[in-house]
Amino acid sequence: MDAEHTAKTTAGRIRGTTSQRSESGGVTVHRGIPYAAAPFGDLRFSAPAPAPSWDGVRDCTAFGPPPPQGAQLLGAAPWNAQTSLDCLSLSVWSAAREGDRAPVLVWIHGGAYIVGASSEAVYDGTRLAESGLVVVGVNYRVGFEGFGHVPGRPDNRGLLDQAAALRWVRDNIAAFGGDPDNVTVAGESAGAGSVVCLMASPVAQGLFRRAIAHSVPGDMVTVDTARSVSERVAAAAGVPLAADALAALPPEAVLEAVDAVLSSAPTRPSTGVRTKAFTCFAPVVGGPELPRPPLEAVARGSASGVDLLTGHNTHEYRLFTELGQPVEIDDEAALAVTAAGLGLAEGAVAAYRSAHPGASLRQLYAAIQGDALFSEYTVRFARAHASGGGRSHLFRLAFESPAMDGRLGACHALDLPFAFGNLDTDLALFLLDGKPTGAHAALSARMVAAWRDFAAMGDPGWPAVTAGATPVKVWDVEDALHAADTPPVRALWAEVSLTPR
Repeated sequence: MDAEHTAKTTAGRIRGTTSQRSESGGVTVHRGIPYAAAPFGDLRFSAPAPAPSWDGVRDCTAFGPPPPQGAQLLGAAPWNAQTSLDCLSLSVWSAAREGDRAPVLVWIHGGAYIVGASSEAVYDGTRLAESGLVVVGVNYRVGFEGFGHVPGRPDNRGLLDQAAALRWVRDNIAAFGGDPDNVTVAGESAGAGSVVCLMASPVAQGLFRRAIAHSVPGDMVTVDTARSVSERVAAAAGVPLAADALAALPPEAVLEAVDAVLSSAPTRPSTGVRTKAFTCFAPVVGGPELPRPPLEAVARGSASGVDLLTGHNTHEYRLFTELGQPVEIDDEAALAVTAAGLGLAEGAVAAYRSAHPGASLRQLYAAIQGDALFSEYTVRFARAHASGGGRSHLFRLAFESPAMDGRLGACHALDLPFAFGNLDTDLALFLLDGKPTGAHAALSARMVAAWRDFAAMGDPGWPAVTAGATPVKVWDVEDALHAADTPPVRALWAEVSLTPR
């Protein structure tokens, strides 16, 4: 990369620009770099194909378009039928220069596998680049385009997109001053779920050295479940479940069909908590891209050479119960029915009430669901990776959002603006209920440093998980280090199976 912000990639030369968020002016950003061809037309529902090359210098100063997605979920990117379908692009933030060997962090956004884009302001990589990393943000196919079962096509096309982006990094990142032999793949929520799947996937072997996974969802599906969902989508679209018929539909028609499926999905049984589903897609276990569940794969040593930094927030599910998901709970007996459906034994609700005195039924439900979907899987994955010979570091974010009179607590996604150093974004200003304080900035600086040090050397600054202990770093205005991860309800989950549904 030269003084004119141009860099040479395998497909052609590109021009970037100075990041407007860089206080020193030393960070260059190249946006919207194609790493694969547009996955439509003859390439619909196929594995990613190489991006076409070009002559001259391609302007890469604007983000690429997001993948097709609806607007029914928080974090959705603006998309409509007129949006370009050339959605497989990535962006690079770097203060390094060609010839440097800076550690590389590749970011995979979240969004329940159904929405999202790397262009979200909270994912801006400028602060991390100023800390010494080369940061890459990746767009990949989501929803039916990325994870719907299509006969004769790969199921996990979103994961294949991510692997293709990692191959682009291997082949091109040196031109931006990055070290292709020191790559960390990172993500939050569905992005973290993608990360653990990539750790277990044959298609990503050798493409990264370290992994960061915040709030890992344990939601994965079998091939049979994926096929059943796709049958309902095809029926809603009025076509057979066949590749040609589905590929003939414009993306907006598929999105409408998915929305119809989600809207018609039954609530939980009337004797339990009543809610509405907000996603029906997840990584598919059992095919060539993901032969085994990640928990099983890493316990067998599939990623023993990959260092892992993982953790969760204390009140994960409050983001959903407080911001958009309808929740109806008649009484404690209804909550007990839902807890039993999650695999918890009799008496679990009483145990949660004892652990959370004064909590409302809604708060107890959020605590149980947060553990079921994120917290238990995250901790169990850290331990499984360690048992398989890998190195795992565990954290928990306990800092609580003051927004909405404190109802969000340490909710899902609260960690994002802190870890990226982007406390001035709209998301941060909402979650912090105003401008950040000095204590907020200090917490962010510590989290940025932990990411930087882990990506550079594999050590975020606290002990790793071992066979005999699970130390956990607790992030807060005043941090703590606990010798063991021992929340009072953790034992309730010990016998609960976290297998694909």
